[in-house]
Amino acid sequence: MKKIVVLISGRGSNMVALARACAAEGWPARIVGVIGNRPGAEGLARAAEQGLPVRVVDHREHADRESFDAALAAEIDALAPDLVVLAGFMRILTDGFVRRYAGRMLNIHPSLLPAFPGLATHRRALAAGVRVHGSTVHFVGAELDDGPILAQSVVEVRDDDTEQTLEARVLEAEHRLYPLAVRWFVEDRLRVEGRRVRLLPRPGAAGPSGPVESRLLWSGS
Repeated sequence: MKKIVVLISGRGSNMVALARACAAEGWPARIVGVIGNRPGAEGLARAAEQGLPVRVVDHREHADRESFDAALAAEIDALAPDLVVLAGFMRILTDGFVRRYAGRMLNIHPSLLPAFPGLATHRRALAAGVRVHGSTVHFVGAELDDGPILAQSVVEVRDDDTEQTLEARVLEAEHRLYPLAVRWFVEDRLRVEGRRVRLLPRPGAAGPSGPVESRLLWSGS
């Protein structure tokens, strides 16, 4: 039974999607803690509603990024997780923190990386005139929004889209994509080979078997 810690900064909708999928699908895992860096974050209350243990490491109480990351790592390590999941965690992590959890820390980013790393991804996608947009689940690397990619969801950009409508459809797709990718991790079905991630078949299966196994999810039309 693997242990998962989820880091959040805001509303925690991806965290809720993970918690619900873990329970409904009977993953060989459990969420042992949800840690927020903002005491008033909506996601902390939502985590408590799900019966999940909640902790806060307020970044404002630390003089620099290194001291905050050290305090955060202490809280994480106290829970001894097999996986750390960033779910809307809006902090840039130090190199030392990333190395500490290398190979066992995932992030979801609201764009088709390597396109549009950083903030305001939906606005930038519309400004660039792209016809597809989406989200990416990846292992966390040393650079911002970088690391081997597990899976992506693709959303068509409509002619009448606004930043808000596009964001809503991408978020809906994220709620399907992230639980799928995290489940693969806890089932030991991912193998990182340089910049590429191989998805191993389920035990006893000849290979990926159907659309639910695809690492490229198409959402919306």
